Amino acid sequence: MLVRLLYASRATRQPNATMQDSILEQSRAHNPKLGITGLLCVSDELFIQVLEGGRDEVCELYNMIVRDDRHQNVRILSFEEIRERRFGNWTMGHVNLAKVNPSLLLKYGERADLNPFTCSGQALMALLEELIANALVASRGS
Repeated sequence: MLVRLLYASRATRQPNATMQDSILEQSRAHNPKLGITGLLCVSDELFIQVLEGGRDEVCELYNMIVRDDRHQNVRILSFEEIRERRFGNWTMGHVNLAKVNPSLLLKYGERADLNPFTCSGQALMALLEELIANALVASRGS
């Protein structure tokens, strides 16, 4: 059974290029073996990530993220059974939210600086789909 999990967390320290690259390298090395695909969005202090795959694999990976000392205040924003993947093209796609047009962020949130903790899971999924449609997802860390 396929599931999709969307979560947000606050970074315990400001994510820098080295931290982002480490997360992406880990994801891209391990996710194919687990059948997990997804997308990671990073800003100055936030992580927003969607994971797709088998229920057990996604839940186990989420539990590892909760225990990861790079994350705090980890919150599930959406969890659903799915028929097909939306993020199947990436073992882990990447979006730097600092490079996204603020008007696009304002479209889905209360302010132009996205706060996933005040957005609905549906609004965030719509934002992620628009990022894909506008080709703002990188295959490699940037």
